[in-house]
Amino acid sequence: MCGIAGIVDYKNNLGPLDQNIQAMLDVINHRGPDADGLWIDEAARVGLGHKRLSIIDLSEEGAQPMHSSNQQFAITYNGEVYNFKEIADELSAEFNTVFRGHSDTEIILEAISHWGIDKAVCKFNGMFAFAVWDKQNKHLTLARDRLGKKPLYFANIKNSFIFASELKELKSIPALELSINTESVALYFNNGNIPGKHSIYNDVYKLEPGHLLKLDLGKPDEINYSISCYWSVSEKAAENINFAFSGDLNSATDQLQNLLKDSVKHRMLSDVPLGAFLSGGIDSSLVTAIMQDVSDKPVQTFSIGFHEKKYNEANFAKEIAEHLGTNHTELYVTPEQAMDVIPKLPFLYDEPFSDSSQIPTYLVSEMARDKVTVVLSGDGGDELFCGYDRYLDTIPLWNKINKIPNSVKPVVSMLLNMLQPLGIGKLQTLARLLAKCRSVDDVYRHLMTDSSVMQIMKNSPVIPPVNLTNPIFGPEITDPYNRLMLYDQLGYLVDDILVKVDRASMGVSLESRVPLLDYRVVEFAWSIPMSMKIHNGKEKYILRNLLSRYVPMHMFDRPKMGFAVPVGEWIKSPLIDWAENLLDKSKMNQQGFLNTEYIHRIWDQHKSNQYDHNFFMWKILMFQAWLENSE
Repeated sequence: MCGIAGIVDYKNNLGPLDQNIQAMLDVINHRGPDADGLWIDEAARVGLGHKRLSIIDLSEEGAQPMHSSNQQFAITYNGEVYNFKEIADELSAEFNTVFRGHSDTEIILEAISHWGIDKAVCKFNGMFAFAVWDKQNKHLTLARDRLGKKPLYFANIKNSFIFASELKELKSIPALELSINTESVALYFNNGNIPGKHSIYNDVYKLEPGHLLKLDLGKPDEINYSISCYWSVSEKAAENINFAFSGDLNSATDQLQNLLKDSVKHRMLSDVPLGAFLSGGIDSSLVTAIMQDVSDKPVQTFSIGFHEKKYNEANFAKEIAEHLGTNHTELYVTPEQAMDVIPKLPFLYDEPFSDSSQIPTYLVSEMARDKVTVVLSGDGGDELFCGYDRYLDTIPLWNKINKIPNSVKPVVSMLLNMLQPLGIGKLQTLARLLAKCRSVDDVYRHLMTDSSVMQIMKNSPVIPPVNLTNPIFGPEITDPYNRLMLYDQLGYLVDDILVKVDRASMGVSLESRVPLLDYRVVEFAWSIPMSMKIHNGKEKYILRNLLSRYVPMHMFDRPKMGFAVPVGEWIKSPLIDWAENLLDKSKMNQQGFLNTEYIHRIWDQHKSNQYDHNFFMWKILMFQAWLENSE
């Protein structure tokens, strides 16, 4: 797990390559505190940089940027390819390849050298973002893992091409003048994050999951690149639904257990100490149970608790840890600890990001880092096995809306808006659904986004299409639950969950691995029928069945709590000075992005307990905090 950087600047528009890349590396020391490396191809004006968090092969043989044995390729790489030993055996058998060390980086390079990037990347099972420079053909290739666990940004600015693990690296280059993209600001207020390929800055993009970017420097006067997809979750969903699993629940559970055991074993490979996040929910409990089952010593587990009872799951996590026999550590979060984290968030996340569970995720990562360097987490179970309550709520809601004649819906919508004129709250949400929704997809898209962008921003631009507003999957996926899960696998999982975990864990130099998002598990999950995901009104039925083989059902058979934090209460009391400073009217008017009067009306309602606007206000505060940090 590391951080990467690189520049292609053959016209020397940005200044000295080595100085710029070193500046990029200096601002991501948290991603790789153990070492850094820099390599420049002066003739081609290409530079690669690397910050190293040593996990596998701690010797100099694992250092980067690394060169292939034939010296044609150089790589800078972030992540882990868990099946590298199997790939090494295949290379040895087919090409008699001899390896210098035992790092996965070397295996990746030799696989690309022998098979080519297109074939090699399809063999990699893991989380990764890397750049490979082909010295002979003057090609640069960027690659991102199938599910988007590792970040990768790129920009084609001033006739130069730059790539990085984090946006702050681009900001560190003096000659680059990055400007805020107002369409991306609108996307943020609509989604709570900046989704898809977009970034907060003009001309800066994310390479999307499962994609390759190929840059050809064959023509000296221009930089040309193309982007292609090597793995698509929507295509795999359609394929596996059409060739569905035909066995019963127990045989499906057996197959899932075998897949997860193999996935967990691969992700437990490490030359440094490792542990697990344990929330007490089904997903993290299952990952921890399998870890403990295959481990010959107690697994280190870590949990966060809250003194506010309705947010606290730590007692459930402790009970499961005791049953499994793990070495358990827990931390109860106070508002004071949250206040210590909040100033760090704009730096860690680089873009506005309003999932408040970023706070406990950072704190549990910080606690774990005192004892381990690698953790396994249970992320992905909800998106793969229909685990969110909103899946169960959306379809009945649509059925009710659909019963109202279309001719009547606009009148009812108008009346509801009159009752709640600020355009925020449950009545306004229902008004919006009645006015705009003509399918279950519409209902879900509107529930997952915020229509108040027009009121929030002073000059609201058109919101660019993203997966939630412009789905890329076809009519072959007819089951409404499958369609909702696919929306989340394409959007919420990538743009929120995985971003949150990566930035929080890497912010304290901790590697987080996600066994449930092994692509083989994802493909298998799409093959099992919905009756194995939802049964008698209970979600994640097959995961419950599997977990019951390790943990008594009474320990986890309870309503889902999530990983929420009481920010709505905190910003009215211990954090109110911080909030009031960010919401200063003169400051907001000078910044020029937001409708100050509208926001302060909602803020006053929240402070006076007239309405609970915690999600809305946290979104505003996180934008303001980011904006202040970016100036």
